[in-house]
Formats: sequence, C-alpha cells, structure tokens
Amino acid sequence: MSEVLYIDGRGLRLGRAASKIAKHLMAGNKVILVNVEKVAVSGDRESVMSEYERWMSIRTLKNPEDVGMKQHRSPDRLFHNAVKNMLPKTPTGKAALKRLKVFIGVPGEFSNAKLQTIEEVHIKNLRGPYMELGELSKSLGWSVQ
Repeated sequence: MSEVLYIDGRGLRLGRAASKIAKHLMAGNKVILVNVEKVAVSGDRESVMSEYERWMSIRTLKNPEDVGMKQHRSPDRLFHNAVKNMLPKTPTGKAALKRLKVFIGVPGEFSNAKLQTIEEVHIKNLRGPYMELGELSKSLGWSVQ
C-alpha cells in the first residue's frame, strides 16, 4: 500500500535528497516536499553559480549555441528536474514523477501535516560550504511573485 510522505526540505542536500525521494517514488509512495527554497546545494558559491549558469545557457544538446527551450529558474522546478533526472526514462519512471509535489514554503493545506526529514542527507553531515536553492534561483534571475 502506498503512503504519503510529507518532507520538510529545510537543510537537506539537493542531490542526495533527490535520490532518496526518487527511491520512495519508485516504491509507489507519494511524496510532498515543502520549503524547497531551503534545500542546500553543496559547494562554494562561485563554482555552484558558474555550473548552473553554464547549464542555463545550453538550449539544445545538438547545437548548444542555438536558441531554443529555456530552463526553469524557480527552486521548485530545479528540485523537480533533479528528481526527474534520477528516475528511469520509462513509463514507470514517468508515473513515479507524477506522485511528486514540490512547494515553495508551506501551503496552508499542509500546515497541520507532520513533516519528516531525511536525517542521512541533512546538511549537518556536510563539511564544506553550501548555498540554499532559493538564493541560487534568485541569482539565476528568478523573481519571487
């Protein structure tokens, strides 16, 4: 039987949290992640920014200089894409991705839910520098509405 996991993104590391959530999704669970703007991206600010700016500038894989599709800059879409890239590119993976909901902040409907955290991917285990996903999104040009 599938269960609904309410996860608080405050202090979680981006890649490791995305892989753990992908495993829960593939197991058939529904995952609701709140406070995604507080998820941490490990690395010093300059290297993280340069890598994401390079990724944002790529429009197509065949011709990187070509003008094409633009990348999302909001923290919820960045996290959604991280989980999407960790799922298999099959109908099972696409169905699993539909069970993921990502929110900036805590919506009113989830204010009474018991939020969990994933201890093994928490930032307290990180030794180096990091920046939050909300800060990264603002640096990339995301405007808070």
